[in-house]
Amino acid sequence: MDRERLEQELRDYFQTELKAIEPNIDWWNKFNSLLDEKVKTTNLNNTKGKLWRWLAGPRLIAISACIVVVTIFIVAGTIWLTANHSGNIINTTASSKPAATTTTPLGPIAYAITTGPDGNLWFTEEESNVICEISPTTGGITTFAIPTSATPYGSASPYGITTGPDGNLWFTYTDQTTSPFVNEIGVISPKTGNVTFYNIPTASAGPYHIISGPDGNLWFVEYDGNKIGKISPSTGTITEYDIPGAKPYDYPNDITTGPDGNLWFTDINGNLIGKISPATGVITEYTLPNSGSSPNDITAGPDGNLWFTELGGNKIGEISPKTGIITEYNISAVQAFPSGITVGPDGNLWFTELGGSKIGKISPSTGIITEYDIPDTNADPTDITAGPDGNLWFTESNENKIGNISPTSGKITEYSIK
Repeated sequence: MDRERLEQELRDYFQTELKAIEPNIDWWNKFNSLLDEKVKTTNLNNTKGKLWRWLAGPRLIAISACIVVVTIFIVAGTIWLTANHSGNIINTTASSKPAATTTTPLGPIAYAITTGPDGNLWFTEEESNVICEISPTTGGITTFAIPTSATPYGSASPYGITTGPDGNLWFTYTDQTTSPFVNEIGVISPKTGNVTFYNIPTASAGPYHIISGPDGNLWFVEYDGNKIGKISPSTGTITEYDIPGAKPYDYPNDITTGPDGNLWFTDINGNLIGKISPATGVITEYTLPNSGSSPNDITAGPDGNLWFTELGGNKIGEISPKTGIITEYNISAVQAFPSGITVGPDGNLWFTELGGSKIGKISPSTGIITEYDIPDTNADPTDITAGPDGNLWFTESNENKIGNISPTSGKITEYSIK
């Protein structure tokens, strides 16, 4: 479905629904019910579904609700629907290296990206059930299929990915062909391509981003389970921690290691930044100054603070790990929907603008923001990381490309995923 047709269908859909809302009734409740129905029929664990769930939260501005919904869905691209299937599918250890493929996966959505221990960039493909690597020197891409019994093929997805202390790539994984969903932490060897899975105890946890912690474990967020989890790379043992006072649709989204030795995470609909002690599991939370800010991704900055994107607030934020004080910086672009964020080799914070198809950077010393247009205006950049070649590498979720930007010249290069 092209973007123009999608836009028209969405406008017609909401116009029809809202005509049925009389001026003297509680139209806010009607609108929320409408969102709930959409959530039930949307693939909730991909980037597009996440935006729907974000919209279904309690902090949506009533007057601009319909405009925001239509705008975000146009930005997000094609609507993905879940399918109901019976059976109980469990993934197990792969016994041999998955064959690399040159065919385009079904419904691919380039999502998370990280620098691997082999000097390549590794990224996940939502809806296509593959892990990929790209060479920063040649731009060559290798695709590895993840062993699965999932049908339809596009219902099983890897999401977050990071390099572990054991020299492997660790990723989160959800298979939506079962009820409850299969939720696992996966690990792939960059040397052999072998894949191993570990089941998460909580049913339908919705594991999302993952990071290597200061204690030698891998830490991850459970988007649907409202928990923080950790897994030992040596034993595969998983431990989970409930987020205090978490409500349905709070959605913890990203996690990173802070300079204070704690793990810091974002909570989109909870509208807060949290930290968890790897030693005690104690969680502390800090509420953002403005409701509806929807903190998305987070990273440790070169100034000793934690920096994060505000998907709903259209800002870049920072929080002091010593005082908990939060400072925010406005993005000039309207409806930029800042998403991923990382530290660049130049000492600036670099971030993606999902709505504006731009790459931005912010100086941690001055707060000045500079933006760079991506050549493909429908790119919808999602995640970003610093590469071993000195460039910033990012995923383009709508066009299914990988891009990089030079921090010195601002030149952007794009690579299509075949």
